[in-house]
Formats: sequence, C-alpha cells, structure tokens
Amino acid sequence: MKGLATHVHVELWGVDGALLDDPPRLEQVLLASAAAAKCTVLGSVKHQFQPHGASVVVLVAESHLSIHTWPEHGYAAADILTCGETLPEEGVKSLIALMKPARSEVKRYDRGIVQPP
Repeated sequence: MKGLATHVHVELWGVDGALLDDPPRLEQVLLASAAAAKCTVLGSVKHQFQPHGASVVVLVAESHLSIHTWPEHGYAAADILTCGETLPEEGVKSLIALMKPARSEVKRYDRGIVQPP
C-alpha cells in the first residue's frame, strides 16, 4: 500500500567539517534539494551551535527537509519528508551530490499508510 507521505532518512559520513559548521551553506544545500524534489519552499530556520554543529530546517508545502550536523565527526543526519507529487529521491540525490560524503546510507519509509475500514 502507498502511504500519505514518503520519509527518507539520509546518513552522511566523511563530510567536510567546514560545510557541516556553516548554516547558510547548509541552507543552500537544502533549498537546492527541495527544488530537485519539486517542493514548494515556504521558509527556513537555521541554528549554529557552540562550539560547533548546526541544524537547518526548510519548511515546504509538502512537509520539510532537515539536517543536523556533527562537524567534529564529519557526520550529518538529514531527512526529507514529502507528500503529493514530489520527487524525494531526486532531493536525496541532490543532497548527496552537494554534501560529497565519503559514505552515505539512505532509508525510505512510507508514512501514513491508511488502513481500509
């Protein structure tokens, strides 16, 4: 059965620490990924942690894209949750191409599977 939404979790290892510690650059990565996924961007919020790390969330009409980083480990956890006529897998391809990890793992989930009465 098809769900109401698609949720893709992306784990990224071996990413440049400077990128992982730069919220404006991470925001641009997520905005490009949202465009690749054919999402309608509504806004974004970003936060720089001290001494390092960042979180960025892009709100889209179809749900959200987010990334949380640990530059000291070269690691980022990202996700894309979308519904409707979007292409979340294309967003993931864009995210990976722009983040340039040494290794990545992608898990896809159908969310909101409606059970028949």
